[in-house]
Amino acid sequence: MGRLTALYRSSIGKKILMAVTGAFLFVFVILHLAGNLKIFQGAEKFNAYAEFLREVGAPVFGHSQVLWIFRVALLAAVIVHVTAAVQLARMSVNARPVGYRKQYREPTTYASLTMRWGGVVIFGFVIYHLMHFTFGTAHPDFVPNSAYHNVVIGFQSAAVVSVYVGTMVVLGLHLFHGLWSAFQTLGANHPKFNVFRRVFAASIALAITTGNVAIPISVITGVVQ
Repeated sequence: MGRLTALYRSSIGKKILMAVTGAFLFVFVILHLAGNLKIFQGAEKFNAYAEFLREVGAPVFGHSQVLWIFRVALLAAVIVHVTAAVQLARMSVNARPVGYRKQYREPTTYASLTMRWGGVVIFGFVIYHLMHFTFGTAHPDFVPNSAYHNVVIGFQSAAVVSVYVGTMVVLGLHLFHGLWSAFQTLGANHPKFNVFRRVFAASIALAITTGNVAIPISVITGVVQ
């Protein structure tokens, strides 16, 4: 237990936690998007997908039990990921040398600048998203077990759509820098690989962002109704 505690308190331990939770969240984002895109197949297909999620694990598990287990695991992963990121940032600041007027700063990108506050934004969005489409407390006309209706009505507000689109852009930047950093951690940080890993990370982040943004935009513009 003492070794595990020491590992957790170290920067390496926190990076491991970020890597593990980040991988889990990345897989979730892809699967979540793949399922949500079924909304373009119509109400029947989308509602059937939503019902499938509620019945996963039957008859061993009860109605929605597995779904709730996954939701709790998702929320826990987000909390651990954000907490580890904040703690790493504090460790970096505390370890930064002082007493010098000029310090060398590595080139950065908009994506890397959003990593710290972006994680907090995404965490807040997860809470709002659950209130919007799971609990219905932030939904104007929530109907239990009517996923298609809830999505179509939920995205009739320009303000709500703006929140979703803006957060998806932040998520895209977060994914881009996360994937870029993952390749670097795995050792693919040779200059000759930089262009390829940048294009790869950017392509995946752009594809996920486009897919997520397409849903609320399609609803509010009447493509999905």
